[in-house]
Amino acid sequence: MRPVARGAHGVGLVMAVAGCTVVTPTQRPRPIAEVVPPPLVESGLDPPTPALRPVRDFDEVRALWVVRYTMTSEVSVRTMVARADQAGINTLIVQVRGRADAFYRSSLEPRAEPMTGPDDFDPLRLTIEEAHGRGMAVHAWVNTHLVWGSGRLPESPDHIVNAHPDWLAVPRALGRDLLRVDPFDPRFVSALSQYARDRSRTVEGIYSSPSHPAVQDRVHAVWMDLAERYDLDGIHFDYIRFPSADYDYSVGALERFRIWVRTRLSEPRFRELDAAYAADFYALVDGDADLWADFRRAEVTRLVGRIYRDVKAHNPRLVVSAAVVADPEVAFNDRFQDWRGWLREGILDVAVPMAYTPDNARFEALVRAARSASGDSRRLWAGIGAYMNSADGTMEMIDIARAEGAGGVVLFSYDWAVGEGRGDPDDPFLMRIGRGRFGR
Repeated sequence: MRPVARGAHGVGLVMAVAGCTVVTPTQRPRPIAEVVPPPLVESGLDPPTPALRPVRDFDEVRALWVVRYTMTSEVSVRTMVARADQAGINTLIVQVRGRADAFYRSSLEPRAEPMTGPDDFDPLRLTIEEAHGRGMAVHAWVNTHLVWGSGRLPESPDHIVNAHPDWLAVPRALGRDLLRVDPFDPRFVSALSQYARDRSRTVEGIYSSPSHPAVQDRVHAVWMDLAERYDLDGIHFDYIRFPSADYDYSVGALERFRIWVRTRLSEPRFRELDAAYAADFYALVDGDADLWADFRRAEVTRLVGRIYRDVKAHNPRLVVSAAVVADPEVAFNDRFQDWRGWLREGILDVAVPMAYTPDNARFEALVRAARSASGDSRRLWAGIGAYMNSADGTMEMIDIARAEGAGGVVLFSYDWAVGEGRGDPDDPFLMRIGRGRFGR
């Protein structure tokens, strides 16, 4: 099917560059010279300080990722903290924004559907109280761009998927077809959900558009809300990336690239590609694939830098960390996640490569590459996929991480370890790890 000319998008096309300008099929976007692209790094800011001075400073970070389903009741929270403490864990990374919802008290996003108990129950506050009383650190784990799964849609009308479908990322395979569908037409989100469902091994669900200004504002607001209202030791990025190189081909992202790329191409080349863009919505991104990749990478980095600077301005001792794709080349080229650059530029305190593998040699290679990028050992915590390993295998990986000079380890996950990975009820997984490697 021949793509419609730029501007035709159902009854109107929403442009999210510096605001919301409705563009109808008979109205072309403003001439590009009238739009000034924002700088990649905000001006007037002092260079970030890479010093790491956490409130609770450990010789070795011994952490657990705690998935949101443990954060649903008072009993499960209290039990989790007690078990982790008994196993010698000193740091809890608890998921409080799972799918653009809140496992804490939030005025920004809807209360998570799995939460039980009274409306005033605040699992994050309870975790902090229980953990700090034991000398443990608590980091709030924030999923950035993964905003829903591929199943039943969220119930709350305030959820991003329902309230702002125009904020969502679109895969290349659907981009041209969805030009003809208003984002508020149920077919739009349904198509994104079905796409993820058909590719469940590689696409976790529905993502927000990383370059959308309103998306960046929302994530920034969530971080600052957590930093300002809770006695946290740190905040932790997850899914701070694109789902794959097949995203984001939404109308807004392509228009924002058109503005961004204007000053990066020669005048003749830009005019040539822009003329083609009027007939083929992918002409600009296909015309310079390297710049298209640079744009996507820059937008992810922009948000990281903005959040880092503002969090540190509020509290320089809050640790800003990120779960990152362990293979740095895959992260850089396929997910547009330049975590080595973030460490180098000083806009990330700690990288946690998700080195999930049952293969010790592969794990060692991934940790070694991350250690080379981190410079300071304290800026690297090795992520171990305990769910892929036995207790003995997990302990071997802890040994490898220590030998490679990592400043700590993070096990994925508490929930698996006390659930299907519990093992012998008389000698549970977590207690074996604690006794074998953490002096418990």
